[in-house]
Formats: sequence, C-alpha cells, structure tokens
Amino acid sequence: MTDKKDVPPTTTDAGIRVQSEEHSLTVGPDGPIVLNDHHLLEQMANFNRERIPERQPHAKGGGAFGTFETTADVSRYTKARIFQPGASCETAVRFSTVAGERGSPDTWRDPRGFSVKMYTEDGNFDMVGNNTPIFFVRDPIKFQQFIRSQKRRADNDLRDHDMQWDFWTLSPESAHQVTYLMGDRGIPRSWREMNGYSSHTYSLVNAEGERFWVKFHWHTDQGDGNAYLAQDEADRLAGSDGDYHRRDLFDAIHGGDHPSWTLKWQIMPYEEAKTYRINPFDLTKVWPHGDYPLIEVGKLRLTRNPTDFHTEIEQLAFEPNNMVPGIGLSPDKMLLARGFSYADAHRARLGVNYKQIPVNAPKCPVYSYSKDGAHRAQKAEDPVYAPNSYGGPSAQPETNGEAGIWHADGELVREAYTLREDDDDWSQPRALIQKVMDDAARDRLVQNVVGHLCDGVSEKVLLRAFEYWRNIDTETGDRIEAGVRDKLGGKSQAPGLASALSTRG
Repeated sequence: MTDKKDVPPTTTDAGIRVQSEEHSLTVGPDGPIVLNDHHLLEQMANFNRERIPERQPHAKGGGAFGTFETTADVSRYTKARIFQPGASCETAVRFSTVAGERGSPDTWRDPRGFSVKMYTEDGNFDMVGNNTPIFFVRDPIKFQQFIRSQKRRADNDLRDHDMQWDFWTLSPESAHQVTYLMGDRGIPRSWREMNGYSSHTYSLVNAEGERFWVKFHWHTDQGDGNAYLAQDEADRLAGSDGDYHRRDLFDAIHGGDHPSWTLKWQIMPYEEAKTYRINPFDLTKVWPHGDYPLIEVGKLRLTRNPTDFHTEIEQLAFEPNNMVPGIGLSPDKMLLARGFSYADAHRARLGVNYKQIPVNAPKCPVYSYSKDGAHRAQKAEDPVYAPNSYGGPSAQPETNGEAGIWHADGELVREAYTLREDDDDWSQPRALIQKVMDDAARDRLVQNVVGHLCDGVSEKVLLRAFEYWRNIDTETGDRIEAGVRDKLGGKSQAPGLASALSTRG
C-alpha cells in the first residue's frame, strides 16, 4: 500500500489544499449543505461545464503524438526548413470518422480523417486529410449541405440512407469518393493500417523562388494500406466494441508497438498545371502516378499516447491555413475555403484564444498583436498596435508569400471549374473499379452498395442510384440493380419498385 506521505495533496483549481473528498460541509453531520463549501461548488460547477461542443464533422476520433523526420533530399522543391534533409519535429496526429457523433461506433462505413500537426521551428504546419485521396464535392458551397445529408434527419433525428443517396445521385462529382467509400477503404481494419492523404493540392517554393504543386501521401508501414473490415464484422464490432479503432491505437502504443508512416509526394511543375489534361486542383480527382510518380520524403512515427484525452485530443485543433515558409495553398476551391472555415470552427468551439491551449501552441516564439478575449494565457505587452515606433514586432514580407501566390484574372463569377480534356465525373471511379480492384474487391463493393441501398432508400432515389452506378461502370450498375431486386422484391420500402425494375428489363 502506498504511504500517504508519498501521495500529493488534493487541491482546488487554485492550488488550495482540500480537507475532504468524501464529505460536503454541512451544519452538523445531518444538517443542510452550506453555500461556502467552495470545493463542492467548484466540483459541481466544473462538472456542469466539462463538455465543449463536439466538432461538426469528424467528432469521433482519437490520436497520439510522435515525431516526423525528413529522410530524403527534397530541397529542390521547397525551402521549408522542416523538409530539409535530417530535419525533425514533434507531431500530433488525429484520426476520426466524418459523419458520426462523438459517441458513435468507430466501425461505421465512413471516410476516416487523417490530420497531422507538425510543431516546426517556423511555427505549426497542419495538414488535414482523409484515408482517401479525393472527396465528395469540389466546391465549398456544397460542403455544408453534403455534411447535413450524412448526419441526421430533422424529424426523427435518425441517420437516413435515402437522403445520403439523394445527395450523392444529384451530385455526380461524388462518384469517385462514393466508390472508395463503398469499397474496402470504407471501413479500415485499424487506423494504424490505413494510408492518409492531403487530398488537396498544396504549393511549394524552393530557395531559388521556383514553384511547384504537391499532393501529400502518408503510406502506412503496417502493411499495404488495404486492410479492411468486412461489413458483417464491422457491424458486430459496432455493437460489442464501439471504440475499437481508438482502443487498437492506444493499446499498440502502450505496448511499445509504435506505428509509422512514410511520407511521399507527388510533384507537378508549376507551368504544367496550366495545361494538364485534368484540373489538378479538383478535389474529386487524383493525379495518375504514371504522370507524377511518388517520391519519398520522410518518416512519421507515433510514440506517445495522450495522458488527458480531453486536453490533448478533444481540444487539438487543425487548420490548413497554418502554413510555414516554403509551403502554401493552391487554387483548390475547397482548400481555400477550409483555410477560413477550420480556424473559425475552432474559435466557435474552443474560444478565440484556442491557439494558446498547450496542444495547439507552437514550439517556437510567438510575437503577436492579438490581445484579450476569453481564456487568454499569453500576456500582451505594449505596444499593442502596429505600425509603432516603440520596438514592437514587425512584419517580414520576404518570409513566405511566394508559395501561396499564383496568377488569376477574370470577372467575378459563380461558375464551375473550366473543363479540360479529361475532366468528367465518371472515368476515374470507373478506372478504380476496372483497373485497381480485383474480382473479390468488386464483389464486396457490389454487396456493400446493395446492403446500403436496401436500407430505407426511396424508389425514386433507388432508380437514380442504379443509373449513377451504370454511369460509373455498366456491369457494376447492372449487378447492383439485380442485387437490390433480389433483396427487396416487393417489400414496402420501395412501392412500385418491382414493376419499375421489370419494365427495365
């Protein structure tokens, strides 16, 4: 038994020693509790305020801490100091589902978030991404509507496959991501065994001022990145161990099994982007590896679990506007909007001074004119304005601008990207089915889609879904329709479906 002399005393949050953790202060042993039991009141008041609002998307997740080291020489592409040979820094990584709430099962079919924060000597660099190299939509004005379609209905507060397929089939640009989602990557076996992608295109600038476009690929070292859970196993785990992925990561690191990922880049020369056959900034598209092969950059390794999940993971805030010199944004419309929306979400959820929370604070010195606001920890010092003549910090125009700059010219319009030679919504998901998946993977895709469509999807949306899949791949669409026909038959879920299907063939 531990000697009580070796145990630190319980204190209030102000550091004042607490007399008892078992008994409230009362008038006599049987009398009423008094208002000046400050420890009791602090405990109750703090408990009532323990929960901060959950994230809107990516609410359920987990994470860990470790290091990143640049192992190759990629200095010809970027002057960023963290990507010079031998450079290293501390990192924080968070994995998540997209649509599920904070208490939802880890094994629902959903893309997985894969976000990395690098605490570099030049400030924090954040990469927000997923376990798929693309996304459902390419214009940020549709993002909010997409997330609502994946969440819950207004009337019964239930998730609803009908509104999911309604949105997807009315948004053909979703086809590539939906094909990934309904395939094996829709339910990875573990976070440790899945790849991560920036999905977005970023910009790089080297010491000579040359600019490049880049996509980030984090390839797991725990297998080939294709480990998955079959739907029936995922359903079983959702009921028996809803925190399966979170537990797997924590237990592995706790046991000394430290997962790692190899960072690889696809590099596109700046000028080639102007005439490439697909729009390189369209988030629903991948760059073919034959045109832009992967090059190795460095190694990410996770070695430490959180000791306080709320402080270190729930309050961990990623934002793609955190760029360091040598790295910038791009004309990717979704990335540009996220450059605002992520930081704004954190201000709403955590407070305006969220970057002073230790897990979000940079490891380098901060000299800012920001001041005041709720939960501020960093002291402001005069002068508190700029420009000034009293020795306050000054801007350094040469620091970064070149990476996030590109030519743009035209009228203010609300229009889609200009179509290029190979820009369409169907060819890349068709290639994913026909050239990447084997027969067994194609079979699982069909089974997953059939099961999803047979769960509450209305007739008009079902018929549109069959055409959606035929546009991707005729054989796959026909198999999906036949599977739904066999499974549903004349069930009341889709009245008139049997006759509609028979009319078709």
